[in-house]
Amino acid sequence: MSKILVTGGAGFIGSTLVDQLISEGNEVVVIDNLSSGKKSYLNPKAVFYKVDIRSKKLGKIFKKEKFDFVYHLAAQIDVRVSVADPRLDNDINTLGGLNILENCLEYKVGKIIFASTGGAIYGDAEEIPTTEYAPTYPVSPYGIHKLTFEKYLNYYYQVYGLNYTILRFANVYGPRQFKGGEAGVVAIFVDNAVKGLESKQFGDGKQTRDFVCVSDVAEALSLARKIDCRGEINIGLGKEISLLDIREQIEAALGEKIKIKEEPAKAGEQRRSCLSRQRAKDVLNWEPKVELAEGIKKTITWAKENKEK
Repeated sequence: MSKILVTGGAGFIGSTLVDQLISEGNEVVVIDNLSSGKKSYLNPKAVFYKVDIRSKKLGKIFKKEKFDFVYHLAAQIDVRVSVADPRLDNDINTLGGLNILENCLEYKVGKIIFASTGGAIYGDAEEIPTTEYAPTYPVSPYGIHKLTFEKYLNYYYQVYGLNYTILRFANVYGPRQFKGGEAGVVAIFVDNAVKGLESKQFGDGKQTRDFVCVSDVAEALSLARKIDCRGEINIGLGKEISLLDIREQIEAALGEKIKIKEEPAKAGEQRRSCLSRQRAKDVLNWEPKVELAEGIKKTITWAKENKEK
């Protein structure tokens, strides 16, 4: 059994990870300021601190709890917010991350596992599926600051010996991803469809993304603490899936057409994004178990049971 901290552990991905870690018999502590997480998602067996990752109070928590591992998932999660306010994004995603790193070092944490981003870091990649060795040209402050923190992780390892692994996620979807929080297109389309509301589709719908179910992501994160690998690992389905495909899968699961209003494409939006999962197979011994159709059905079931007002 290990003592594990999960920052952002009340969020969509974080809370799913916490459930996974507790089911494995670990002792888990959650730090979350509940800006996008929900207290109702917290596992009752986890110890919870409502604290911002930028807070000076972090040191007292690290000193008291004595963590073996840290999963750093807490972040400013909205790309649009990062574009509107790059300083805020930097403050949370870079400087807040540094606060975590400094405490990991001071209180001798064995390893930190960082939840990074695939699509936002690679930008418009020429290589599809995109490997971890592709050039990184983020087109948003969000992607820039995720990449910046990756570099800090390498620096803290090279200079101080702090062990780390980075997982770069594709578009994560699934139960607990509500429309008003860590929202992706699946969550928005499903949430609106369940309520009989209209969704906006920007562009022709042929733009592609790589979608991976949150349960598969939680499993990958759990495996990451058990390997000796410093560097980046993509976590995705490894398939290009268009928005039109997403619509068709939702309609098939619901047995009815969904309401869509087509809008002009957003300036600067990536046309294609798909991550290679070969390194995850080789290094993590991980492969996704949930195909898109099954994952969408699970998401719809959850959405029907948890309709957001």
